[in-house]
Order: sequence, then C-alpha cells, then structure tokens
Amino acid sequence: QVQLVESGGGLVQAGGSLRLSCVASGSIFSVYAMGWYRLAPGKQRELVATITNIGVTNYADSVKGRFTISRDNSKNTVYLQMNNLKPEDTAVYQCNKPRDPLLLWGQGTQVTVSS
Repeated sequence: QVQLVESGGGLVQAGGSLRLSCVASGSIFSVYAMGWYRLAPGKQRELVATITNIGVTNYADSVKGRFTISRDNSKNTVYLQMNNLKPEDTAVYQCNKPRDPLLLWGQGTQVTVSS
C-alpha cells in the first residue's frame, strides 16, 4: 500500500515562503495525478493544487499566483512552493490523489502563518 509522508511545514511570518515535500512509497507513483490539500480548523479539507502525471498543473483561486506544485517522479516526490503566505493559509497540508480512489492519508505537515 502506498504511504505518503509530508514535510517542510513550519511557522512563518506573513509574506514569507515555505516549500513542502511529499514522498510516496511504491513504484507506481509516476502514473498518479497528485494534489495538495489543506485542512484548517473549522473548515472542510480544500484541494489547493494538482499536477497530472505529465506535469499539467491547476490551482484553487485562493492560492493561484502564490503557490507552485511540481513533482520529481524519479524521487517519488511532489512539492508545493508557497510564496507570499497569508494568515489564512494556516492549515495542515497533506498530499493525495485529486480524485477517488484516494490513497491512505499521511499525517500532514502544519503550516502556521503569523500576521
């Protein structure tokens, strides 16, 4: 079963940047489209960025122009570069496929943006 491990979160001031990583076990990672989700307290999980197996990307309006998703299939890794962070970006960030059937969720990585 594919396992997902996210890292790279932290505490940053508004306007700062972070780069998140998600490493997937298993040899078939390269055939999956992948996405980054975020879960903030009191809110539903939001899909903020997706990337197909060949690198076509899409973003939620809330992060467009600030976040960049990328992947390195040789490392079974998907990244999320987050620039110009805002307090409303504070959440636990997790990676997974953008549509069912989803993979087993990892623990995620906490991003906290202070004003």
